[in-house]
Amino acid sequence: SMVALGLVVALCSCESRVRRTTDDVLVVLIEDAVRDIDPRFAITNHDTKISRLVCPGLTTFDDPKPEPQMALAEAIEPVEPLIWEARLRTDAVFSDGSPVTSDDVVFTFGTVLDPEFGSLYHRGFKERFSRIEAVDDRRVRFHLHKPVATLLSDLDFGVLARSGADSEGRYGDGKPLCAGAYVIAAKGSERVMLERNDRYWGPAAKMPTIEVRTVRDQSARTMMLAGGSADLVQNAVRVDLVGEVGQRDRLRVDSGPGAILTYLMMNNSHPVLRDVRVRRAIAHAVDRETIVAAKFEGRARLATGLLPQSHWAYEGEVARYGYDPERARALLDEAGYPDPDGPGGEPRLRLTYKTSANQFRLALARIISAQLGEVGIEIEVRSFEFGTFFADVKQGNFELASMQKAAITEPDYLYSYFHSSRIPSPADPNAGNRWRYRSNELDTLVAEGRTVMERDRRRVLYARAQNVLADDLPIVPLWHEDVIAISNIDVSGYQILPSARFAGLVSAEKRARGQ
Repeated sequence: SMVALGLVVALCSCESRVRRTTDDVLVVLIEDAVRDIDPRFAITNHDTKISRLVCPGLTTFDDPKPEPQMALAEAIEPVEPLIWEARLRTDAVFSDGSPVTSDDVVFTFGTVLDPEFGSLYHRGFKERFSRIEAVDDRRVRFHLHKPVATLLSDLDFGVLARSGADSEGRYGDGKPLCAGAYVIAAKGSERVMLERNDRYWGPAAKMPTIEVRTVRDQSARTMMLAGGSADLVQNAVRVDLVGEVGQRDRLRVDSGPGAILTYLMMNNSHPVLRDVRVRRAIAHAVDRETIVAAKFEGRARLATGLLPQSHWAYEGEVARYGYDPERARALLDEAGYPDPDGPGGEPRLRLTYKTSANQFRLALARIISAQLGEVGIEIEVRSFEFGTFFADVKQGNFELASMQKAAITEPDYLYSYFHSSRIPSPADPNAGNRWRYRSNELDTLVAEGRTVMERDRRRVLYARAQNVLADDLPIVPLWHEDVIAISNIDVSGYQILPSARFAGLVSAEKRARGQ
């Protein structure tokens, strides 16, 4: 394409002019501004990724296995069914040298539980915890309303030092005092500087400084990498250009399986889309294999549901919807939408498809729309700036739309995204069931999945839930895209995680010039 050609020409011309980053700073480029690093307010993908580097929790998912590992806690065990006790590591200190105590854990969770404080995580915490108490300096007890199977996942929540906060429990300068591998040296709207925390209890970070810069323009990010004024990007170069960019002498491409799901959402309360036969017809009309081969250069895996194949609760024996336009047409006939005048004439149905204005996502929407057109579903694609698009989706103001879900670590997300109590409303506009799906059977399964502690029993419940979702098809799961890191060839040791978190920055290092 002309865009790609222009990009390559630009890469060649800028390379000689840009000076290389210094040896002791690793420059990471991201595409959106970091708003808040305080874990109680971190909401965007990048907020959370950087927040966890600075503010670890009692547990962590910064590991290739999609299950929680111990972090600030050395053990978390039940004292009785509704009381769990976390025992803190003896060697954990905050970056100012003060010890991490159970009082700091009580402070962190207490502010989230306080409705006046305004944490974004208040509702979820209030549903789980009745109170949190310090037994002594190193032991903290979590009192639960009812058994919470997700507890170890829930405790992957950054712990803050009470001593660093003001009288209201806030960090007015936007620099929370925490116990992570890095500390915040400076935070602006387009740049965050992280300095190595020499008091960190885990393996010391290799790089003294990490600079996270917001560069919204994809071509500019690519040019900076090629020219040497940036060191690393992750999932921030259009997938269909990765092969081309990776051919540059100074750049290296690494990739690994990702847990992030791309899906086609359908408004299940829409008069046409509330019919499961129409939803199944749409699934059969999309040629996902061809799209992955052509647009992703094979760097994605077809999805059967929310969970990736590597997840402990994944169930692969579910209804699948391979590319089958004949079956799609037959299902539309059954649903009462016959072809009015044979192929190529009037459509059976007309629907709108909303997407963000991101060029690559828009290109994918147009391909999917053309494929739906082949079976007689005429699609009008409308693209919007992301904020407008997302507001429409939350309000139910859409028919079809496509989005990506952050990495699913805890199968309880099946509750958040599909339980009928999670349909957005004026009281809870951010609830996750944006497709307005209702199923008594699914509600029962996922509600039980949150309270059963034994993993084997949970696996059975979630296998059944995945079968219900594959049959009812409230959304069409498309694919799990690989996590792709493009780096300067001087960078080594960056570990890619399926969750696309930034924990790999701790082990990343940069060869000095002249070596």
